Parts: sequence; C-alpha cells; structure tokens
Amino acid sequence: MSNRVRTLLTMLMLILLASSAFVAGYFTNDFVELRSGGTIVRAASDFDLFWEAWDLVQNNFIGELPAPNVVTYSAIRGAIGSLNDPYTVFVEPVVRMEEREQLQGSFGGIGAYLARPEDGGPVFLEPIPGNPAELAGIVIGDILLAVDGVEITADMTVAAIVEMVKGEKGTSVVLTVLHPGQSDPVDIEVERDDILIPSVTYRLLTEDEEIGYIQLTRFSGESTNEIQAALTDLVEQGADKLILDLRNNGGGLLDAAVDVADHFLDQGPVLYQQTQGEAERTYESSDETLVPDLPLVVLVNGGTASASEILAGALRDRERAVLIGQRTFGKGSVQLVFDLSDGSSVHVTSARWFTPDRHQLDQQGLEPDIAVEITQEAIDNGRDQILNRAIEYLQNGS
Repeated sequence: MSNRVRTLLTMLMLILLASSAFVAGYFTNDFVELRSGGTIVRAASDFDLFWEAWDLVQNNFIGELPAPNVVTYSAIRGAIGSLNDPYTVFVEPVVRMEEREQLQGSFGGIGAYLARPEDGGPVFLEPIPGNPAELAGIVIGDILLAVDGVEITADMTVAAIVEMVKGEKGTSVVLTVLHPGQSDPVDIEVERDDILIPSVTYRLLTEDEEIGYIQLTRFSGESTNEIQAALTDLVEQGADKLILDLRNNGGGLLDAAVDVADHFLDQGPVLYQQTQGEAERTYESSDETLVPDLPLVVLVNGGTASASEILAGALRDRERAVLIGQRTFGKGSVQLVFDLSDGSSVHVTSARWFTPDRHQLDQQGLEPDIAVEITQEAIDNGRDQILNRAIEYLQNGS
C-alpha cells in the first residue's frame, strides 16, 4: 500500500471516529483524547501499531484483501466494541438509510384487525375504536369481500390482504364488505392515516371480581389518559386490588412512564438520569395520585424493558408494588444517533437510568420479588402461571 493511500485511509478513520466524538461533546483534538490527572494522551499515534500489523497481513495473506472502507468500518467497530456497551454501535450507510426511511415513512393504514378462521373461510374485520375504518362505517364482524375492486379469494393469505389495504397516508382505499345480518355488500371508502392503537386493556378478573387487571403494552402519548380511565372505571366497578401487567412491554416514551407512575405514587422520585457532561436529573411524581393505597402487583418478564422497567422499578423501590414474574430485560439507557460524513452513523449511549433506590437498570434489569418459573405443561394447557401467582398473592397476602 502506498504512503499516500495509507495516509488518506488513516485520515478517513480518524475523521469518522473524531466526528462522532465531537458531536457527542467530548472531542477536543485530532482524535479522542483520554484524560487522566490532567494529562492528555493522543490516541492517534497508536495507529502506527495498526499499520504495522496491517502491512504484515497484506504482504502475507493468501486471500483477497477487503476494500479500504471495509477496513475503516472494521476499525470503528473494534474501537466501539471495546466499550462493552451493546447499545453503542456503528451503523453502515445502507442500514442507516433504511433506518431514516422507516422513521420518516408516511405509510398509513385503516385501523382494523383482519382475521380468518384457522379452517379457512371469509376474512373478518374488527375496527380499532377512533381510527379511520370505524369512522368510515366499518363495524365488528364485517366480512371483507374485495379491496379496490380486487376480489378476496380463499388462496389469499391475511398478510397479502393487509398489504393490499395499506398505502400512503392521505390516500384512500375502497373496501367491499358485507355487514352482519345483511345480504347486500356495500363499498366503503376509507382514507388511510396514522393508526392510534390503544396501549391499555383492562377488566375485572373472572377469578376474583375484586381484582382489577390492567395490561399496558407500550408507553405512548395517550398511555397516561388510558391508565387513568382504566383505573377510574375499575374502581367504580368495585375493584379494591390491582394487577398491572408490564410483560413484553418494550418501553416507549419516558415522560409517559413518569406520568403513569404518578397515578400510583405520592410525590417523590421516579427515576434518576445521569447524562454525559450534565448534572443528574431527577424525574418526580406529583402529589396528585389517583390510587395511592390499593394493593398493587406488577407482572414482569424478559420482555419488560426500558420505560416499563422505569415504572416497575419506581413502584417497587417506593414500596408501592410487588414485582412478580421473571427478570426484566435490562435496557435502561439513552442513545444519541450521530450521522457521519459518508452516510454511516454511530449510536452512542449518553445517559443511564437509575431507580429511586439507585439501582442501575441498564444491562442489569430487575429481579422480581416473587419469581415464577414457566413450565412447558402450563404453556401447552394455556395456563398463565405468573397471573395466577399474582391473584394468589393478592388474595392471601403472600
């Protein structure tokens, strides 16, 4: 490799690495500078060793050598890998472009579930309340006969039909449906839009109608209002004990988690956030609590992550709830995404979350107060062992 090519490649590696550090707020010179007792150590010189090793490889390796950009990307990945943080990552240009497209996408839907019996038969529609399908006149039990004049046939999969219904936000699709109890089909035009899917479902348990069950699947901008409505209705129906199911809740909006916690907690800390280069921030609940005293159990498992771990940790540390289930995922950090000059990017962990008792969530998760082992026999027979253990706890106090 010529000295000129080597110099250009070295500069490219340093520029890519340095640009990510610069925007994160800790780049101060040609490369990442390591500070110890006020002494600055320039890591750039360490690349002499890299080139010493690479010369030996390219002079002796029997196979084809990778392109210069592949070497650059590998060097970046190696440096980032030394941080031992699974969420600080390097993303190549093609993948980063796909990420941006997904985040900026304008595709929408009609807001309805499509289902077909396992033994075949017609495709049924169930509109999601407050979404375009319901507003246009689709009702529960409608049979879908055609999409934009294309007949629904027995050999079409539900997934293929969904693709026919989806489209760009703001455009329309014509559904030919047969309403329940009617003999003549009708055409209903539905304008596609962003779909609002409720994050909360709730009910009184049939096993014990004094126990209100709430399942929160994610933290959206509407979650706090949905939880408030669920709690109010359950209490009016006579619930005097509560189960909050956070299993497989992968998180969502941080502020939503804090607001939901506020319905259960008196004034005090919900979480602490430690951020690179900033003072620690405390998120607190207010003194306007909806259900401060009702016995509460929170269900958790390995799919309980991020914002749901914040809520579970706050409720447990503040002695407001008992956690029942399995260890949570351990995703308690914030990543900043920085785009680099060639279209690639680095995702950098810049903040971590801690519970009110200062338990680190990131890469540790939460151990339940009462662990439940799931058996294959229970799975095969449709028994929810974690929910059953929660009911037992609320009924017996242990």
